[in-house]
Amino acid sequence: MMPVAKGMLERLPSFGPWKFTLLLLPLLALYLTHALHLDNRLFFWIQTSLHETAWQGRSLWLPEYRVSIDAYPVLGVEDNLSGLTYDQERDQLWAVANNPEELLALSKQGELLARYPLSGFTDVEGVAYLGDDLLLLAEERDHALVVVALPDKPGALFREDYRALTLGIGLGGNQGFEGVGYDRASDRLFVVKEHSPRKLYEIRGLKASLSGAFNLKVIDRDKWIQDKAFAADLSSVHFDERTGHLALLSDESKLVMELDGDTGKLISFRSLLRGFAGLQRSVPQGEGMTLDADGDLYLVSEPNLFYRFQRK
Repeated sequence: MMPVAKGMLERLPSFGPWKFTLLLLPLLALYLTHALHLDNRLFFWIQTSLHETAWQGRSLWLPEYRVSIDAYPVLGVEDNLSGLTYDQERDQLWAVANNPEELLALSKQGELLARYPLSGFTDVEGVAYLGDDLLLLAEERDHALVVVALPDKPGALFREDYRALTLGIGLGGNQGFEGVGYDRASDRLFVVKEHSPRKLYEIRGLKASLSGAFNLKVIDRDKWIQDKAFAADLSSVHFDERTGHLALLSDESKLVMELDGDTGKLISFRSLLRGFAGLQRSVPQGEGMTLDADGDLYLVSEPNLFYRFQRK
């Protein structure tokens, strides 16, 4: 080797294992920041914190929610626990499970009260209580919204007995309607599509159409979610009647967001990662979410886990 080249090599710094690790740390930090959208979360945290005083008393204000029931396994349900909704008239919860399809009645402590097989239904992922003893079930693959009367006796519910609204928008694969939430005062139904692409739709006049006043209007609320880059998908939606706000659940980002129900403005958000909100472990696969009349937030995660969060 020539003396000049040899001298240059001798002057190059040597990297021991610990120095190499130090060099990797910034790269790892950049990757995690991109993968978890931490930069966007920080931006929106600063943005929402600036308006904390204005919104805290008239919103859900998710940062103040803490877990009070953490990952409770629903006894009698082994897998595929999905959508969730609150029934104000019975002060209980309704959930759905798929494969096989079932409608489940749950207490607010996560206890299984009753189960009803859903015969002829396929890939049921979402459920919303419409009031007047009516439930709406969302079939993901077919983009079908099926209105069913609440069962008054044990036994199966048969798909052919009920009317449905089918929106064949972007059909194909297991990436259809994932969650539904209902605004009873204004007869607005909100529907989320999980991803590829993620979508939020508002359907007006659904319940009125059941009684013959046919005047449906479907609105694409893409502008409400297009700047929420840190939510990789949308797995559930709930309309809160007390505040008039929407709560959106993202499974992949492990996040709950609160939006203004008229403008789509981001009001607050709550991380579902381990260590946040008092969680012992991150919520593994959040699928369904609802709030009750007191503002308590309920969440179900596959395979069969039940959570309750309360504002402190």
